[in-house]
Amino acid sequence: MILLDECKVEANGFRKELNELGEVLNIAKAREELKHLQDQAAEEGFWNDLENSQKVLQKTKQLENKIADYEKMQTRLDDIITMIELCMEEEDEDMQMEIVSEMEAFKQDLENKNLETLLSGEYDSRNAILTFHAGAGGTEAQDWAEMLYRMYNRWAERHNFKVQLLDYLDGEEAGLKSASIMVEGENAYGYLKSEAGVHRLVRVSPFDASGRRHTSFAALEVMPEMDDNLQVDIPDKDIEMEVYRSSGAGGQKVNKTSSAVRLIHKPTGIVTSCQTQRSQYQNRDYAMKMLIAKLVEIKEREHLEKISDIKGVQKEIGWGAQIRSYVFMPYTLAKDHRTGFENGNINAVMDGDIDGFIHAYLKSLSHGTLENH
Repeated sequence: MILLDECKVEANGFRKELNELGEVLNIAKAREELKHLQDQAAEEGFWNDLENSQKVLQKTKQLENKIADYEKMQTRLDDIITMIELCMEEEDEDMQMEIVSEMEAFKQDLENKNLETLLSGEYDSRNAILTFHAGAGGTEAQDWAEMLYRMYNRWAERHNFKVQLLDYLDGEEAGLKSASIMVEGENAYGYLKSEAGVHRLVRVSPFDASGRRHTSFAALEVMPEMDDNLQVDIPDKDIEMEVYRSSGAGGQKVNKTSSAVRLIHKPTGIVTSCQTQRSQYQNRDYAMKMLIAKLVEIKEREHLEKISDIKGVQKEIGWGAQIRSYVFMPYTLAKDHRTGFENGNINAVMDGDIDGFIHAYLKSLSHGTLENH
């Protein structure tokens, strides 16, 4: 009974937290806005402007999901409190264990919802473009870049995000030299922006016959996908375009024509490439989107007035400034050097269990203990 009394006190505390979350999410305003959009959709001639009607329907869907998610949390908490009261009357031990389990799951979901409220940046709700680069060190570094590539694909799967491969350049013997993917889903950029930087691996290399311990590096760039209607003035003379034959992961040929496109922004030296679309035109379009996203991200981060103020090659890949280390030997540990968060289950981390690192980063940002990267 003492345990149930504690559960009841904690559940009532959740009620207060949930009400505060509703205020932060502005659920009352969301309901008003949803009613307004539904009235708009019911007006005569709504479908005459197809572009506007699609925007209204998309916004309606977002608001409906936001309200439904919050109301589902309220219903779950009501059910938990009802279960506690029933269990106190009937003294059912099996139900008591179920309550404890439900409370833990609810607590975790409530924490996740609170974290979502921190994703208020201009581009946080957007899709994310991830670009992987192997560091110096040949095969070992290229294998590490591919391990990271797999880790983020698995993370996306866990969150039901869609992943689209944009570019993939095979390593010489194993792994990859570079690759780009688009992670599609609400708040993908808001969560993944924390992952940009240099990642360090310490392990006994499977490519070293002597069985020595190696340290390898790979870098990850994270950019938000930009809207098609974003106007960015990049003079044609500043862009050099190269075409080459596409090749997929594992050396497979995607097609036999030179449809892959590489764009070089001459003033900064920034390079983007795409090879997975059907035509050279589509590949150029995606490579251009990636270039614009990269330039806008640098402009925002460096607080510059305009794109043309970006000077020289951006030196983001500093091998001495890793954000996280992944140690397989002599012990197992993944540790974030910015927040201090760590996880000793290295296999789970490499299988996409990185929410702890992402959440720790977001919390640190909200507490002002980190610089906004």
